[in-house]
Formats: sequence, C-alpha cells, structure tokens
Amino acid sequence: MSIPKIEKAFASDTKSLTIIFSNGEKKIYDVSKLLNMDMFTPLKNPAFFKNVKVEAGGYAVYWNEMIDISEYELWKNGVDL
Repeated sequence: MSIPKIEKAFASDTKSLTIIFSNGEKKIYDVSKLLNMDMFTPLKNPAFFKNVKVEAGGYAVYWNEMIDISEYELWKNGVDL
C-alpha cells in the first residue's frame, strides 16, 4: 500500500496536528509522545509549534532543518477524523 502525500498541515492545539492527505483523508496526530525526545523539545513552545509547514512533495511536515515528521509516521499513527 502506498502512503498518500501530505497536502496540508496545521496545529489543532498546542500538541496536535491536523493533516490532510492527497487522497482526501484527514487525521489528527498527537505529538505529545515525541516531546520527551531532545530533538522535539522546541515543539513545547506553542508559537513555534504553530509554524508547522509541509515539505515540498508532501513527504513530511517540518518546523526547521532539524525537526520533521514523515508522512509515514503521520499516516500510520494519526487518528482518522
């Protein structure tokens, strides 16, 4: 099964992302489980978290060159809306 690409992403609140995929499906992804990892610590800042962007090609969401989450992770562990 091929994983659809990410078309849009935005912060739903201070620890959840709403993701819209290329096949039209929408999912909510809770990032709170990642916040204990050093790489994701900056996401605890609500203003920083809200600046999520979709990588060109829809392969990931990212905040800067060091922090990203793949479309596979978001698809597999996101909850259907």
